Amino acid sequence: MSPSFDDYGPPRRVEGGLRARSTRGAIGRSWWSRRFLAVLESFALGSRLTRGRAYARRGQVLRLDVSPGLVTAEVQGSRPRPYPARIGLAAYPEEVWRRIEEELAGQAFFSARLLAGDLPAELEELFAAAGAPLFPTEFGELTQRCGCPDFAVPCKHLAATFYLLAEAFDADPFRLLHWRGRSRADLLDRLRTLRGVRSGGAAAPSDVGVHGTASAGPTDAMDPAGPADRSVGTPVPVTGAARALAGLPAVDPAEELDRFWLPPVALPDRPPTLDTGPELLLRQLGPPDPEIGGPGLAERLRRAYRAFGEGPNG
Repeated sequence: MSPSFDDYGPPRRVEGGLRARSTRGAIGRSWWSRRFLAVLESFALGSRLTRGRAYARRGQVLRLDVSPGLVTAEVQGSRPRPYPARIGLAAYPEEVWRRIEEELAGQAFFSARLLAGDLPAELEELFAAAGAPLFPTEFGELTQRCGCPDFAVPCKHLAATFYLLAEAFDADPFRLLHWRGRSRADLLDRLRTLRGVRSGGAAAPSDVGVHGTASAGPTDAMDPAGPADRSVGTPVPVTGAARALAGLPAVDPAEELDRFWLPPVALPDRPPTLDTGPELLLRQLGPPDPEIGGPGLAERLRRAYRAFGEGPNG
């Protein structure tokens, strides 16, 4: 005879579990973690997702690991042994990541932000344009398994894993990219290599068009993936500094060097003066403490400043 839910009481108390930092309200601080939870809530999961919020805040999740294509966790419920939870999301293959990395390296804005440990909001648009959405677009893309007897998907144990996963993305945004198939070390090393090749003359910044895609050049011989990988997908929109500088006329370095030491405008005969009352400093400092005279000292100083401002002929 299979056990029923009436055989189990409240979840067992856990010591040292992974407890959500948010004690009430929404979970997730960064745009990427909130976007991740917003995508899940858009699947109309209703109370099935929110039931795990209390579990996440009570520290019922004992372990959480992120690997390419799979998140595994252990969640303590009412039984003596914790339930194993698994959440799968397809990791992108190597050729897709090669194409994405080429696009990221083609715009200094993305490379600088990623090397600084941050995910710019425009990254979601870049992934979507490359045909590789950063977040799941359909509920069926997520493979969910839990060892509990609840038939609901997600159950409260999987929901708790989702919430703790969002906070894990807050702490380290590269876990989201690792889930999609690229570790932090591999991605940053690849970006440094590609940026170094471009700055060395293999693909100059001028080779990057208005859509942020690099034209075929000497890098094709150095990239095992070949030019075919970079030709797949939709052109990526220009963002950041590239958008601000787009369309500006070319500048002759020699001409600009000759004008460097010239003043941009004629200098005035004398520096301007600020016309203020003599009590400005007293008004900014406020009344003195009683130990040194209090308001009486401020009034005496005010009269003295007025006398000084009037001058000997005032």
